[in-house]
Parts: sequence; C-alpha cells; structure tokens
Amino acid sequence: MRLAVAGMIGKKVGMTQVYDRNEVLTPVTVIEAGPCAVVQVKEEAGDGYRAVRVGFQDVKAERLNRPDRGLFAKTGVSPRRVLREFRLGEGEAYKVGDLIDVGAFETGDLVDVTGASKGKGFAGAVRRHHFKGGPRSHGQSDRHRAPGSVGSSSFPSRVFKGLRMAGRMGNRQVTTKGLCVVRVDKDRNLLFVKGAVPGARGGYVLIRKAG
Repeated sequence: MRLAVAGMIGKKVGMTQVYDRNEVLTPVTVIEAGPCAVVQVKEEAGDGYRAVRVGFQDVKAERLNRPDRGLFAKTGVSPRRVLREFRLGEGEAYKVGDLIDVGAFETGDLVDVTGASKGKGFAGAVRRHHFKGGPRSHGQSDRHRAPGSVGSSSFPSRVFKGLRMAGRMGNRQVTTKGLCVVRVDKDRNLLFVKGAVPGARGGYVLIRKAG
C-alpha cells in the first residue's frame, strides 16, 4: 500500500539522459531523494496547522546547534543535517520516527521541485533583466549597457522600491512544477525526473507531489 507523501528532501546529483522502451532519449535530472525521517509532527490543536518536519542526511550531533540537538535527543531520531517542514493534507498522517523514501513515488508521477538557483554574483541590468541598452551611435559612447532613466523629476522625487536595476543575480528560491518521474531506483534512493531542476550539483531540493 502506498502512503500519501507530504514531501521529501533531496540532493541534486546532476543531469544525464535515459532511453525508454521505444528508444526515445529523455534528458533527466538525478536526485538523491531521502530517506527522510520524521522528527516532528504539528497538529491543528496545539500548533494551529497540520505539518510534518523531516530530516535528511545523517550528521554528528556536535555539528548541530543547541535547539536541534535538543530536538533529536527528545525524539530519539538520529541527528539529520537538513530539516524542512511540509504542510499535511487530507489523509496524510505520520508519527515521529517514520521514514519517507523514494518508494512513495512511481514512474509517471508529477512532482514540483524547489531549490535555490545558481548564484551569478553582481550583474548589470542588461544581463540581469534583459534590458536592451542604450543607442550605439549619435555620440552615445558610454550608454551601451546602461539601464536608462530610473526615476521621475520633481514629483515624486524618488526612485520607487522594486525598480529593476543592477544587483545580485540568482541564488533565490525557484520552483519547477509538473516534472514527470521517469525512473525510481529504490536500491540507491535515486529519483529520475524529466528536465532540469533549480540549483547546482550537490544542492538541496524539496520534492512535492504536483497538484
């Protein structure tokens, strides 16, 4: 019997390609998904909402901060490096110590994958926001990659918050939705999903059932 899965934590291994039975090549991302241990369960009565907190990747207790060490000592679950919380839906019930692994998914399932995009450092408006830039002729020798006007004149005499300008590019939370599970390797805890997922190799991602 397959249990409903709130979500899983995984680590992006990299991209490759696989062939199906009809010898059609499909680009896939390989994710080391779980196993994740349930370390805390939140209920409507005491916490105001239903959620489950899961941990991924074993780690020595000395490498955790004091609150996390206390949490694992109280629950009896072996310390985990990464902790994330997932909201629970109808029919989803867990208890502390339960393990969530790739067996919760099957080929053909659709998943949403959330991760931190690759950080590109400081970038100008042309690269960061795909601005066209200034004219290349008629005396304009230094406006080729400039953003242009950024504010009004006497009113309101300020630059509005959120205006697209140069700044840090990337390294933000991105969710890719509706990725198809191409293959599930239960022996190695690997999940093969069609297409690309956010982040660099070795980055942590969150995997949820789509919908």
